[in-house]
Amino acid sequence: QKHLVESGGGLVQPGGSLRLSCAASGFRLDYYGIGWFRQVPGKEREGVLCISGSDGITYYADSVKARFTIARDTAKNTVYLQMNNLKPEDTAVYYCAAEDSYYTCSGDPDDYAWWGQGTRVTVSS
Repeated sequence: QKHLVESGGGLVQPGGSLRLSCAASGFRLDYYGIGWFRQVPGKEREGVLCISGSDGITYYADSVKARFTIARDTAKNTVYLQMNNLKPEDTAVYYCAAEDSYYTCSGDPDDYAWWGQGTRVTVSS
């Protein structure tokens, strides 16, 4: 059974940094597209960025370019979301998800079959 667990969320001041982790069990992350999404109450889940099994990285949220990066540690079967220079508008619940696709990764939540439970990020002074 495929299982994803996010961690690393919390409260951070504007301009601060956080690193979110997405640990997988039951499958190898490097065989799948892994996406990070975020959601605030009353809004649809938004694609942030993703990494394909072939290491292609795609940004789906223009507001995070040059501030967020994604990386995979194959030995730990974990994908990381490094978030720098955080802004109040980054406040959301962040989810990682796995897509059954090796060469590409999508920004559409409907393309992802397996999801973590989410981790909350609050950016506030």
